[in-house]
Amino acid sequence: MLKSVLLAGGGTAGHVEPALAVADALRAAEPRVRLTMLGTATGLEARLVPARGYELATIPKVPLPRRPTPALLTVPGRLAGAVNAAADAIVQARADVVVGFGAYVAVAAYLAARRKGVPIVVHEANPLPGFANRLGSRFTSYVATSYPSTPLRGARLTGIPLRAEILTLDRSPAAARAARQRYGLDPHRPTLLVFGGSQGARSLNTTMTRAAHALTRSGVQVLHATGPKNIDDVMADLPAGLPAPYQVLPYLDHIPSAYAAADMVLCRSGAMTCAELAAVGLPAAYVPLPHGNGEQRRNALPTVEAGGGLLVEDANLSADWIMAEVLPVLATPERLAKMSAACAGTGHPGAAQAIVAMIREAEASRKRSGGRHAAH
Repeated sequence: MLKSVLLAGGGTAGHVEPALAVADALRAAEPRVRLTMLGTATGLEARLVPARGYELATIPKVPLPRRPTPALLTVPGRLAGAVNAAADAIVQARADVVVGFGAYVAVAAYLAARRKGVPIVVHEANPLPGFANRLGSRFTSYVATSYPSTPLRGARLTGIPLRAEILTLDRSPAAARAARQRYGLDPHRPTLLVFGGSQGARSLNTTMTRAAHALTRSGVQVLHATGPKNIDDVMADLPAGLPAPYQVLPYLDHIPSAYAAADMVLCRSGAMTCAELAAVGLPAAYVPLPHGNGEQRRNALPTVEAGGGLLVEDANLSADWIMAEVLPVLATPERLAKMSAACAGTGHPGAAQAIVAMIREAEASRKRSGGRHAAH
């Protein structure tokens, strides 16, 4: 029986939320297991982890080079300090298994676990793994991925673990009407939800202010989360006297209710967003970030190719595109229903449980090796 698990997930919601979903699944499966989250004192985890009732152990922040180059070795002191702090957390928690979700917190956790002989489980949320999980996957045979094409040796496809509140979301017509009223919307109008991540997305905001009049004149209402720094600009640019409700918020403090209110979403295509929308069967028009390695486009492709979403490059997003591509979906209940079913078929609702099973396997391997886990 598992006694203690340390989960390393810090920095962004894409690392913290899957770690918390696995923690929730572990707590449900093994109510007496000790669960410790490893993160930093300044990341998103510093707020989210205590709010969910879990212990947070912190390590120093050590930014990583984007690729596995000798640059990593130029910061030996800071990295050593982070690894030592992670090792202390492992000892303090008496962890049976260390589970990492990527980013620099996971690097320290993987190196510390290898030093201490504690088995490692790796979860990679993105189609292309980052340096941390490429490193971690060299130390273990327990590697979970969210996309079948992710290039990590010996990986098993599990999907992204999601919290139960998302997996059990009620999107019935009655629940949609109630959720819309919560946001001051008309209970019966077709509803577009717009958001660009926790900080918002300028191109989405600008496009929506330009499309607002034509879209609402067509009968569609909008729930638009602009990002805290952008709300004043959006409010200033939004036309007055719109024909249908257009609710503007700085951020969504309860994303499940926003999903319940919506018929369709306009959003970026971060891994967590794509996984959550697939889980609840909510069609989306995905606008991948225009920079980086193309990861966000890869995140959305399985759903888009299955017929559960639309994809538009950031440079091609416009008010005309919204009216030509998004409005016809919102105006056609049969098309919405078909896209919703296709979208739901791309989800992995059992991801958290699959990772819990891997954690148990890893712990059993430690017992077989006499209490110290053999490196792979």
